[in-house]
Amino acid sequence: MRYLIGIDIGTSATKTVLFDERCQAVTSSSQEYPLYQPQNGWAEQDPIDWYHAVEKTICDVVQESGVNPQDIKGIGLSGQMHGLVMLDEDNAVIRPSIIWCDQRTGKECEEITERVGRKRLIEITANPALTGFTASKILWVRNHEAENYRRCRHILLPKDYIRFRMTGEYATEVSDASGMQLLDIPNRCWSDEILEKLEIDKALLPKVYESPEVTGTISKEFSEKTGLSVDTVVVGGAGDNAAAAVGTGIVFDGRAFTTIGTSGVVFAHTSEPRIDPQGRVHTFCCAVPGCWHVMGVTQAAGLSLKWCKDQLADRYRMKAEKEGCDVYRLINQAIADVPRGSRRLIYLPYLMGERTPHLDPDARGVLFGLSAIHTQADILRAVMEGVSYSLTDCLDVLHEMGVEIDSMMACGGGAKSPIWRQMLADMYHTPVSTVMNTEGPALGVAILAGVGADIFSDVPTACEQFIQKKMTCSPDPAAGAYYDRGHHLYKRLYQQLKDCYRELAELN
Repeated sequence: MRYLIGIDIGTSATKTVLFDERCQAVTSSSQEYPLYQPQNGWAEQDPIDWYHAVEKTICDVVQESGVNPQDIKGIGLSGQMHGLVMLDEDNAVIRPSIIWCDQRTGKECEEITERVGRKRLIEITANPALTGFTASKILWVRNHEAENYRRCRHILLPKDYIRFRMTGEYATEVSDASGMQLLDIPNRCWSDEILEKLEIDKALLPKVYESPEVTGTISKEFSEKTGLSVDTVVVGGAGDNAAAAVGTGIVFDGRAFTTIGTSGVVFAHTSEPRIDPQGRVHTFCCAVPGCWHVMGVTQAAGLSLKWCKDQLADRYRMKAEKEGCDVYRLINQAIADVPRGSRRLIYLPYLMGERTPHLDPDARGVLFGLSAIHTQADILRAVMEGVSYSLTDCLDVLHEMGVEIDSMMACGGGAKSPIWRQMLADMYHTPVSTVMNTEGPALGVAILAGVGADIFSDVPTACEQFIQKKMTCSPDPAAGAYYDRGHHLYKRLYQQLKDCYRELAELN
């Protein structure tokens, strides 16, 4: 039996899964690490924390499985996108990684737009300048930490830093590189024009591969630390959402998925590079060679529920600790008794600004309609509904672009909640399904590794063979009609508050 490993370097934890050649999970391990917020709107992590988590979880799955390391033929890497990792001439990390949800780079986005031109920027990178993307982070370091920028010799994305530690290779792949705002999206290569206009040395950037391509093999040093074979190949892998698409079979036109992780995404596959001229959604190269995807992003999806759980749901946390059970199971049980609409309470999930459709780093979260009748359960359900409204905003933009969707899958931690899946089905007016295998991004990059290791012929064939639906939530017309009205009010709230957000941001 041959085996594959999928590693997902997420925002809250790294998860490593060992699969057999039939894409069945054999064993897995996860390791959490902290997120640092030195100032309001900032978000950083230490790349060394990611590396230690990867090393530990690989050791766990190799030892627990008892599999001969020689039989592990390939490894795929998935990871949080957009994070900036800077290495010096000795390959030491220069500063903490500024990660995807950081919002400090508003002025740098203005600088990028001025240097390149908004229209030309969208033509090349398929997106307007955004605070979350890597290019603006690079300029922020150059503008604010000149010495750190002077020391920089290599710029990598989070998962690609792990690749370097595993193989010694400076490499990335098209799906993750698409989120740097330095890639020519239609042509799937670094844009010399963008780099020249931004005065970024191309030598700082890694080589770009397609997602299933082999980028290297396990180094002797990493082999000695983990027990992996030096013959095991490491493929390009994919950014977290592109990896999740492969892991849920979204590799054909007409297929889409919604993921509710720390952030939320509505993602649709397309065989041609469709670009929104308003820049409300992202068009990236996908993990299937020669194809693209269009995705809308909610910055604080699962993060909103986690924040609410940590700050406002003490009764459920205490009960979970006392009973030794999952707090989210108790939350789902509690909100099952709350009527749709959360007793006329609406939540705007803009804890970290917002991407789709507003592109507004100054937006902030709101509980609208709060009164003395509301309970913790009401607030928790309102948070789930508010996130779902935001994801519906994303889907609406895809429809405007002519992206036809006839199949919607759900993945991520939030998709484990049948209540949340039903909300999505009702708001989308579309059945929402889950897959039998819930490993998502880890499975996706394991499939990519299987292609690179010559176990599978290509990505779509492997997905058709190994990925199956598990259950489907059908839309309730009455609930859908109610949520249509709620969504209309939800959208008006942002428009009413937009100027207030900007004024709030300017308060000292």
